[in-house]
Amino acid sequence: MNKLAATLIAGLFATASFAQAQTTMPATHMAGSTGNASADKDIAKADQKEAKAMADQNEKINKASAKASEKKAKAQAKADKKIADAQEKVAKADPEDQAKASAKAEKKIADANYDAQKTMIKADEKAQKKIVDANADKAKAHAKANDKRADAMADAHKDAAK
Repeated sequence: MNKLAATLIAGLFATASFAQAQTTMPATHMAGSTGNASADKDIAKADQKEAKAMADQNEKINKASAKASEKKAKAQAKADKKIADAQEKVAKADPEDQAKASAKAEKKIADANYDAQKTMIKADEKAQKKIVDANADKAKAHAKANDKRADAMADAHKDAAK
């Protein structure tokens, strides 16, 4: 069961970091000044808004991952307790009842493992949904910032052409 939990956790972080790497875009603002104070101010404002949006979404991603990890750890602990209880009952059973107790314990262990896996999968699924939403919001913020930068640059070029 511990190997399964480790695999699920590793899978969560691998997919989360992959999804994050795919949608996290650096700010592509043109270096230097446009020569227009208003345009430079608008570009700086767009950069600031984008950075804040990225930080907020990264916080949401981290919170979702932490919550999923916490739920999975609780599920694993609960399963481990059920398994230990089942094994203890087998150890305490009379020698003539040992086979029957062992069979019951196997069923309880299988049920505990299944419940833990189900909880872990749900936690991963919920976290992945939140991560995908946050990455989409990051991409939207980046696109909006690029639009604001382009508008500011266009205004600066228009003013320079006058």
